[in-house]
Order: sequence, then structure tokens, then C-alpha cells
Amino acid sequence: MNLVILERNSAGTDVDISCFEKFGKVTCYPNTIAENTAERVKDADIILANKAPLNESTLKDAANVKLICLLATGFDNVDLAYCKNRGIKITNVTNYCTSTVAQHTLLLALALSEKIAFYDDYVKSGAYSAQDRFSNFDRTFYDLEGKTWGIIGMGTIGRRVAGLAQAFGCRVIFYSASGKSTCTDYEQVQFDTLLQKSDILSLHCPLSDRTRGLINKDALSKMKETAILVNVARGPVVDTQALYDALITNQIAGAGLDVLEQEPMAGDNPLAQIKDSTKLIITPHMAWASFESRTHLVEEVVQNIEAFLAGENRNVVNL
Repeated sequence: MNLVILERNSAGTDVDISCFEKFGKVTCYPNTIAENTAERVKDADIILANKAPLNESTLKDAANVKLICLLATGFDNVDLAYCKNRGIKITNVTNYCTSTVAQHTLLLALALSEKIAFYDDYVKSGAYSAQDRFSNFDRTFYDLEGKTWGIIGMGTIGRRVAGLAQAFGCRVIFYSASGKSTCTDYEQVQFDTLLQKSDILSLHCPLSDRTRGLINKDALSKMKETAILVNVARGPVVDTQALYDALITNQIAGAGLDVLEQEPMAGDNPLAQIKDSTKLIITPHMAWASFESRTHLVEEVVQNIEAFLAGENRNVVNL
């Protein structure tokens, strides 16, 4: 059996993937783009992928492929209907990075709330050594306790963040973009109420027609001037230009982003002009990628393959 791993580096080179060799011959590529996908998968029985496009144009000559294993939760890069018609099963992995994404959400919120970048630079620049008092708090910062933490997307990650926010003494409210949330542990509010009340607003929702551009100019105008926005969901949920405008005009206090509309970051992204890390922190889509999460991801994919070979439908998304 031929296994083709299209984006080996998406699991991280520090994570051992020799576990896949028990299934047959393994061919690995560090990364794969649309233009070379078809050639690389043409002899595959099983494809392991993350973002590489898998559709009729890339799979039509892959006559033997029976299973596609995504090293991810999302499957928007796969044509599910085409694969179902071909009898190709698609599996994904869910809930493998809940703790690390929640941790990163708190990291961004805390770093911005406490102006950590300013104070770290203040010490390292020599300014602290040169002053004549023991402390410095020239940049005002705030406690989380007593603040309102708003959440869009009260799924597994949203609930974990809600619990952490409560541990810091925050009041938690949320908005259901789908309108179908059954969560009763926290107060569900209308979108405008969420915007107006939130001191910290974190995004954990999937990208859909309802959420694309949800945080736009109008939404940002309704937020508090002291509010912090954290996006660890999908980049297109936030309008990039609108966020840039809101930050440079101090319409909101700050933003922490792990996702962007275009990834990797476009050279002409206006957010790149903001160098003040007390106002904007951007990380390179790594909130999910702790060593533990990536190790768990690989282990889950192994179990998906084992289940498939045993005739079981484990984590199949296109039944």
C-alpha cells in the first residue's frame, strides 16, 4: 500500500511519523501546493494532507486512492461530494488542540491587557536601570477580574476559554453565529450586545457565510475603546482593513491575531505597518501547534487508518 504525505512539515519535524510505515510504503513531501498535487498523489492508496487541494482536478488520475486522512479538523480543501462519488473516504481529527488554542487565547489577551511588550522593552532598553524608583507603570494596564469576556463560537474551544476566563474572575457572555447553540452554562446575547459589553472579545467560530467578515467596520465601531479583540478562529472572520483602521484611530485598544485573511501574511497587509506590540500582536497560525497537540494529531490519524483498514468508519466526514 502506498501512503503519500503531502505536507509532512504540517505535523512538525520534531514529531516522529515513522508510525505510518507499518501501513506500507511512505512517500513524504515537506509541503505541497496546488500545482504539484496531482503528480504526487497519482500512485497513492492513502493520502495524508492538510491544506493541499483535493478535488477532481488533483485526484482524477489517482485511480487507486481509497482514503484521505486530514491532519486537521477543517476539510474545506477537499471536494467531499466528488470523493464520495469516487468511493474515497475522508477522515479528520477533532479536539486535538483544544487546550493549546485556549492557552494561546489567554496569552494574547493577557499580553495586550498588561502591555507586556512595553514593559519588557523598558527593562531591556536600560530605561529601568536608569530610573530612580523601584517600579514603573507608565502604561496603564488592567485586571481581568470583573471584566466581561465575550465569545463568538461556544464550541469545545470556546467553552474551554470560557472556563479559563471565569477562573480569572471574568463574566462570560457569548453570541451564537449559527443561532443553534444549546449552551446554557453562559449567558447568550445578541450580537450588538456582545460587541457593546465585551472588554475582551475572542473568536472561536468556524468560517461560514454567516461569519465571513462578521467583525467589520460597523461591528468594530460598536466595541469599547478599551476592548481587546482576539482571533484564533479563521482570518476572514475579521475584515483586515476595518481592523487596521480601528487600531490606528484607537477605536479599540488592541488585537491579538493568530489567523489572517491570507496565509502566509500578504506583503501588502496593512496590519504589517503596526509595529506597536502593545496594540497588535500577530502570531503565524501556531496557536494549535504545541508539541503535545501535534503528537496527538499524528496518533489520531494512525487510528483513523487502522479503523479504515478494519472496515470501520472512524472520523469519516463524507459518509
